[in-house]
Amino acid sequence: MAANSTSAAPVIWLLTDNKPGHRNQLKGLGNRLRVKAGASLYWIDAPDTRTPLWRALLAIPPGLGRSLPHPDLIIAAGAGTHKLLLSLRRLKNAKTLVIMKPGFPRNWIDGAIIPAHDGIAQNRDTLITDGVINTVTPLARITDKPEALLLLGGPSPHYDWDDDVVFGQVTHLIGEYPEWRWTISSSRRTPGALRERLNELAGLKITVADPDRTHEDWLSHSVAASRAIWVTPDSMSMVCEAATSGVPTGLFQLPERSGSRVASGVQQLVEAGHVARWSDHATVMGGKTGQEKPLWEADRAALWVIKRWLTPASEKQKRVKGMTP
Repeated sequence: MAANSTSAAPVIWLLTDNKPGHRNQLKGLGNRLRVKAGASLYWIDAPDTRTPLWRALLAIPPGLGRSLPHPDLIIAAGAGTHKLLLSLRRLKNAKTLVIMKPGFPRNWIDGAIIPAHDGIAQNRDTLITDGVINTVTPLARITDKPEALLLLGGPSPHYDWDDDVVFGQVTHLIGEYPEWRWTISSSRRTPGALRERLNELAGLKITVADPDRTHEDWLSHSVAASRAIWVTPDSMSMVCEAATSGVPTGLFQLPERSGSRVASGVQQLVEAGHVARWSDHATVMGGKTGQEKPLWEADRAALWVIKRWLTPASEKQKRVKGMTP
């Protein structure tokens, strides 16, 4: 358990299953709650806390250590945290919130934050987000230097992956814009054969990053140094991180698999103007995004959470008085 404490601040427990994507969403929301509400964040590793099903069903919490301050809000992300979250749902004066669509009835807890591609209707206790929450903060200024970042994923249930197609699009971009500098990063899902072909491109104007050797802040630093970003659409989190930065972002073209919720979510981001299709590469490379409003769902979610649960009672009374004629 790690803490960032401020005595008078709202206390928030973050329940994690330690999967990178889920932890990233918790961190993104937690960071904004710390900035906007002065929240004190406490991380709890759900796999380290044995929670039998009966505790979840009866809302009887397991022991979590006396050094942990009583929470105002408990936020969980990932199916591996759900039993622990449910066991804590009747803690006195504590609200419970889940990120992503839960595997239990939503009315068992106080609220949910769910991406639009899960197909859930918004209501008073549910916030629907465009894509997934992440830790990226929109850049105040985009660099003028002709530097582009290419982020490549790999085979997934959502798109038909083809090494030759992806490699062909990478080399097409580099050939079309020879004056640019390029940084190419594969991921742990990128097939080894494609990674080897990418490594052969390395040169004066092309840097190929090894995902196994990059430091934790490598992506944020690389995004900040870029004037354009290109991403394969197989990873919703990668697409949303690039789009949130405010750097013009385009998608490599891969055939969608029918019925994929992720592919549907990516398409919604395209239609909203947050990211561009492959066919619009001249627009992306020209520095235009088409975004009418920035995509910063961690910030929007934090404002929703604060308004729902973290506004001090005295402030709520002031608002009510202010609305009274």
